Amino acid sequence: MGCGMGNKPVSPFGMTNELVVITVKHAEHFHKKSDGGYSGLTFDLITEFAHEMGLEIRFVMMQNAEDALAALSRQQAHLAIGLSHPVANASRFRLGPVYKHAHHQVAFNTKNFKPQDLQQLVGKNIEVPIGSIYEKKLEKLKQTLPDLTWSAVNLPSVDLLQKLAKGEIDYTVTNALQIKQKKHFYANIDSAFELDASSNQWIFPKFVEPELLRRTKAFFERIQDDGSLRQLLDNYSGHFQQLEAGDIHFFKKKIKTKLPGFKKHFVRAGELTEIDWRLLAALAYQESHWNPEAKSITGVRGMMMLTQDTAKRMKVTDRLDARQSILAGAGYLQLLKNKLSDSVAEPDRTWIALAAYNQGYGHIVDARTLATRFNLNPDLWVDLKKTLPLLSKKQYFDTIKYGKTRGSEAVTLTESVRAYYEILKKNHAQ
Repeated sequence: MGCGMGNKPVSPFGMTNELVVITVKHAEHFHKKSDGGYSGLTFDLITEFAHEMGLEIRFVMMQNAEDALAALSRQQAHLAIGLSHPVANASRFRLGPVYKHAHHQVAFNTKNFKPQDLQQLVGKNIEVPIGSIYEKKLEKLKQTLPDLTWSAVNLPSVDLLQKLAKGEIDYTVTNALQIKQKKHFYANIDSAFELDASSNQWIFPKFVEPELLRRTKAFFERIQDDGSLRQLLDNYSGHFQQLEAGDIHFFKKKIKTKLPGFKKHFVRAGELTEIDWRLLAALAYQESHWNPEAKSITGVRGMMMLTQDTAKRMKVTDRLDARQSILAGAGYLQLLKNKLSDSVAEPDRTWIALAAYNQGYGHIVDARTLATRFNLNPDLWVDLKKTLPLLSKKQYFDTIKYGKTRGSEAVTLTESVRAYYEILKKNHAQ
């Protein structure tokens, strides 16, 4: 992975062992990590494509979209990613398949005034990443609203959302997914209104090699057909819609007040099962709010809400003993993970095991059966999320082995645990 380019055109696709990819510093769904690497949906897609082609990938980071597109038109890269659709000069480029629709929104601090339209942003302290598509959108809007002003700064949207949460700026503009993600860490930010929507696509030079376009089309058809694209989208956005602001606020309070007393048990359980202790803690919170004496109307009890049968199976003598409950719950989750077919890969193996923890392994078998019946992928959590709720409907549970269950509850538990897990990862190092 490199970050430079010469002034000459790149070698044609098929005549080089590298794929040269242009992007901009603050591209959508393409983020630089603290260790110097990259992450994000756009990064994952292009990395998988290069791997499938057997090519090394070299990223060229440009300051803004205009420079990136100019370099692309000179054939100085094979394609560009993370840029907005070049409508004004579309004849100079070719576009790949749409893989996601982006919604660009104004984010605000919920402790302050919620604007209803652009006019109410005039005179406010607005910051957006310099060179980003959000800056370009504001420049276009300024043509019809001359009094609109903002500052373009050398910070990514994640940092600007943090500044927004701290009250250091009034507003920022980013994509809806970014706002949903950061709401899990900063409960006082939200979307005020939408500016526009666009499509996420790769951009190619006008005279791109036909083979590169053909391989790109085949790649997106493949990840669409086998569920890989749905899985990626779910990994980045599926669970971020689960929690409300109140849930997040209460959870973060409990992290400070209750988790320290039980952390050693979660860490030990993680060591024994090789399951991240933070995931086990997230599961325990969803089950009992870290209450060792919790009890439900169905008779499950304790920190990990174990049934009598599960407690007996895991050799628990006292379900109300926090240490025993945590170790047993972790061990039981591990058993469920191991029981799943070898064809189920991580992280789906963990998400599906969480659903089995809630409703029982047999009902997961039924949900997988329905997934196969409906031409979905039974190995992907994003597809089982569609079939599990059907297990409460007579027209479906009468046709499967283990009968009726509240499958939607398993989806709710799993998505909530995933969301709490993300918050814990942000607050606690491994």
